Amino acid sequence: MDLGLKGRVAIVAAASKGLGRAVATELAREGAQVAICARHAEGLERAASEIRKATGSEICWQALDVTDASGVPKFVDAVEKRYGRVDICVTNAGGPPAKTFLEISPEEWRAAVDLTLLSAVYFAREVLPRMRKNQWGRLVTITSMSVKQPVDGLLLSNSIRAAVTGLARTLANEFGADGITVNNVCPGYTLTERLDELAEQQAKSAGIPREKIFERWSSQVPLRRLAKPEEFAALVAFLVSERASYINGATIAVDGGWTRSLL
Repeated sequence: MDLGLKGRVAIVAAASKGLGRAVATELAREGAQVAICARHAEGLERAASEIRKATGSEICWQALDVTDASGVPKFVDAVEKRYGRVDICVTNAGGPPAKTFLEISPEEWRAAVDLTLLSAVYFAREVLPRMRKNQWGRLVTITSMSVKQPVDGLLLSNSIRAAVTGLARTLANEFGADGITVNNVCPGYTLTERLDELAEQQAKSAGIPREKIFERWSSQVPLRRLAKPEEFAALVAFLVSERASYINGATIAVDGGWTRSLL
């Protein structure tokens, strides 16, 4: 299937590893011109090099903390100056700490809002006017299956990622008439570095081997396995494509059926 992404300009945030990197790789493979960012230059440069080798596409990269309200506009502006436009933006950020309510300080709440919600706001504020000017655009926010069904021990994620979903749904209404779609994608248990960290924490807390945590998670999924990042990235690539032109305001889980809700 030709997704019509050849020559499109895509920004993927937090793309040095995990889901962001998988999405950047998939878009580059489909022929998009991809710009990526993440906090640490060394890991980002390595990711760009490896994506280039895997896809044959040149990758633009810049070290950036997505919570930097002044840095995000500079990054988006640099991408537009380099490629002449911005067609696609995939917002993403590392997950907030796994803690229960009484363990979370006010400072950690503020930091989680900055990381999870405001980072998406910063990118949306920059890319949507540019997309409106071109009367075409795709904005995808990466959140979590926790927006459909809360996950025990992930209170910050459960709370603040829901706000990102509300943001995306409202932007879909406001910008749909401009040829822009806005959708939210919710990964389930996916084999990334973030999942390794959560497994280590839960295993230590329960006093059991980390393999038991992975077995427990797998048993909760109807497919009886965890996802590969590439499986998640495939949906994102479709949503930002020409083929998905009538999908707008959707919140789609890529979780193997873990979420038990009807919608």
